[in-house]
Amino acid sequence: LWDSQSRPNVATGSIANPVQFRGQDYVALLDACIKSGSLFSDSTFAPDQSSIGMPTDPDPKKEIKWLRPKEISANAVFVEDTTCTTDICQGQLGDCWLLAALSCLTMHPNLFVKVVPPNQSLTESYAGIFHFTFWQYGEWVEVVVDDRLPVRGGRLLFSYSCTRNEYWSALVEKAYAKLIGSYGSLKGGNISEAMEDFTGGIAYSLPVSSRTPRIMWKALSDALSRGSLLSCFIQASNYLEIGTVTAEGLVKGHAYAITDTDTVKKSAGEALLLRLRNPWGFVEYSGPWSDKSKDWDDVNAAEKKRIELKNSEDGEFWISAEDFSKLFGTVELCSVDPDPIVDEDTPTDPDSPAAPISSWSLSSHKGSWVSGSTAGGSCTYPRSFWKNPQFQLVLAEHDDDHAMTPEEKKVAENQKEKAKQCTVLVELLQKNRRKKDKVNFLHIAFHIYKVREEGRLQGLCLDQSFFSSQQPVGSSGKYQPLRAVWREVRLDPGNYVILASTYSPNQPAEFFLRVYSKTGNNLGTKDFTCSTGFIMVMSMPPVLPEDRKRVQKTFDEMAGPDDKLNAKEFMKLVNSGSVLHESALILCYALWIRALVLLSASVCV
Repeated sequence: LWDSQSRPNVATGSIANPVQFRGQDYVALLDACIKSGSLFSDSTFAPDQSSIGMPTDPDPKKEIKWLRPKEISANAVFVEDTTCTTDICQGQLGDCWLLAALSCLTMHPNLFVKVVPPNQSLTESYAGIFHFTFWQYGEWVEVVVDDRLPVRGGRLLFSYSCTRNEYWSALVEKAYAKLIGSYGSLKGGNISEAMEDFTGGIAYSLPVSSRTPRIMWKALSDALSRGSLLSCFIQASNYLEIGTVTAEGLVKGHAYAITDTDTVKKSAGEALLLRLRNPWGFVEYSGPWSDKSKDWDDVNAAEKKRIELKNSEDGEFWISAEDFSKLFGTVELCSVDPDPIVDEDTPTDPDSPAAPISSWSLSSHKGSWVSGSTAGGSCTYPRSFWKNPQFQLVLAEHDDDHAMTPEEKKVAENQKEKAKQCTVLVELLQKNRRKKDKVNFLHIAFHIYKVREEGRLQGLCLDQSFFSSQQPVGSSGKYQPLRAVWREVRLDPGNYVILASTYSPNQPAEFFLRVYSKTGNNLGTKDFTCSTGFIMVMSMPPVLPEDRKRVQKTFDEMAGPDDKLNAKEFMKLVNSGSVLHESALILCYALWIRALVLLSASVCV
């Protein structure tokens, strides 16, 4: 262990030196508790209804008590033997999206230890304090909690272990609830949110019907071998369908973890199977290859032992690739490296090796939409769309002679034009929209525009006339009320502007934008490396409404019919007494610079 004064000399926000949530230093707090012989009590996430984040039940029989693990079970442990997918069962909280992702995480020890640091125990050096680490918009954040958990009727109210003695998953759930705001903030969500917060990767969605069962099975197998988190669900057609159980024992609108794939040998041939888990810990699939299916009668005992077949109601089951494709609608994947879940040339042979992981470079930026300033809304509001935050993206190509085999030359010839482009993946995330007892995601999207070299602007935003006359070369698609929207695009080397926006103008919010560019693209006759330059080109501080009115009124009076100011008129505007706030002065300066460089009559307000 190390304290805050002796941490490695690494960047703040890295996994080795995470940001301390609410300024709480785990090591210092642990040492203080051990020296004083007291158990830690977290005043920043109190054991009361504010942390539950839901209305109090008036029934006295449903009173919630906050107890430590040893007060609930005499045999309580942090981890019992090893962590596995069946450690996690969903309690009386609609956070299957979170727990399914946590089940996936247990399959990857190198990722698991990032979220759940080792050397934590309910016995050794125990002081009632635990810590966990989550990715939050470009940086890792350490969350400290005490081990008082909500209990009703002697049992954990929310997440619990199937053995009832293991408490690591319940404490992870509590730490995440503290990070987001409350337990109530976890009700309902997209599994991609949790996947990204557990790994720092980018989550993809893919319709199951977009690939044949065999190709889908092979792609998911490759993704698991690369350390990706996988989940799936059956889309409910309406709100009333959510939670209903199908004839096959599957729950609609419910997230399942995909924990393994395998080729099982039987007396006549083989079967391609996937292993799934329902985070409820019960209600299992009852079709072919389920726990009690007669299909297993055709498989010898050694093969059953090899895949660790269990005939128990633990929420985990096997399903064939064919039935999986028939019954499930969407697969979600999250990988630290944003390689596509399925390439067009994914081999169908189950024994073929997984494709190598590509090399990517990452650029990112934190920004905000400010009402009346940089919250310009969608392109349906042309007078303000251009005021949204703009980011300059430069894709440079570097030729590198590359000797190729005849097979590589054939591929290069077939994809000659594609090889000249750069693969870019852009993701836009809106920050901190889960607050206490409600989730309020804005409709967000991004658009990418090509900027001609001769018209490239250095450090200045493109104006209304540009966006009115140009069509985007890429976008995230329609505006959606999701935490994150993303799109992978192939772009010619050159200069671009990425514009991030909400659908409606004047909706204040913070966001995080990251751009991955693929390197080592050797699909063609040349080996192109796509490098990115990524800078923000417009971000103004908020302007007070009274300053805006004064500046606008004075500008209109001085500018005349041509809507332009010369240097003398501009200085008169600045010194007129109308500018009473620093933000308005910056606004005036921005107007003048734009007028000089762009010769534009637009008013940048």
